[in-house]
Parts: sequence; C-alpha cells; structure tokens
Amino acid sequence: MAIPRPVIIVSYDPAWPQQFDSLQKAISVPLGPQALAIEHVGSTAVPRLPAKPIIDMDVVIASRDLLPQASERLSTLGYAHQGDLGVPGREAFGRTDDCTPWDGSGRTWPEHHLYVCAHDSLELARHLAFRNYLRANPDAARAYAALKRHLAKRYGNDREAYTQGKTAFVLEALRKAMPMS
Repeated sequence: MAIPRPVIIVSYDPAWPQQFDSLQKAISVPLGPQALAIEHVGSTAVPRLPAKPIIDMDVVIASRDLLPQASERLSTLGYAHQGDLGVPGREAFGRTDDCTPWDGSGRTWPEHHLYVCAHDSLELARHLAFRNYLRANPDAARAYAALKRHLAKRYGNDREAYTQGKTAFVLEALRKAMPMS
C-alpha cells in the first residue's frame, strides 16, 4: 500500500510557466505534429494562485484514435499510460522516474502530471474553461486560493477529501465559464 502524500499548498512560483515551457519543449519534439497543442492547466497555470507545486499538462490530439501512437511516443520519453483513472476523456501518463521526460540530458524534472485529451473532449474543455475563468476573475481566484489553503489544513493527509472539498467551487466556476454545457 502506497504511503499517502500530504497536500501541500505553496505560494505562486513565477518559475512555474518556465518549467511548463521546458517540459512542453521536451515532450513536443517526439510527439511532432500529432500534438495539436500542449496546454498548461491546473492551478500552476494561473498567475498569483497558490497551488500544489505540480505542473499539470494536457497534450491535445486530433482524435482519440491517435491515442495508441501518442502513448507509444510518450513511452519513449519514460511515461507509462495509466488509463483514464475514472475521468472519461482524459488519459493519464505517469513518470517512470524523476528524469522523465527522457531528453538525453539526465536532468531531474519538476513534478508534473501529464494527460492526453482529444481536441473535442469535454474534460479538455473543462480544464481550459476553469483555467481561463480563474485567470480572468481575480476575485474567484482569491476565493479558490483561500478554499484550497483551508482544505489543505483540514485534509492535509487525505487527498481525496481535499479534492472533494473543491468540487462545489469548481462546478460553480464551470457553470459560469461554460454556461451552454
């Protein structure tokens, strides 16, 4: 049984966008034109927002039919396909070691989560809508930051409870950001 990792929220780090850029470059070369885009999503993608120091990235592909090829190419970088982990429309890829993505440099990369989504996936639309909503609404971002800090204190050793505690806020933000969905 894996030891649960604590929920630690840190102040916004201005290095997060640069870390994403470096990861994006290392991943985009082997994927080539198969990757329509690589999006920085999650809290580290929102300026001034405190977050768990983990870069979340969505690789956007044209069709779910291209997932096997994307998975094969990502495996050459050290990523292992983990399935959708209960989230339809979002395929997770775990790192096999701290040097993933393997780019030949031997460098240790920052902690990150990598997902592959078809361009028309609802989950991709939700990730982008939530990120963009927080970027455009500083009051909402501040409220989300306060909620995250509160939940981390309350559920610091229970990631599931921490995540569930954010659900109502996220759903309300998505309702505002995606009124037609």
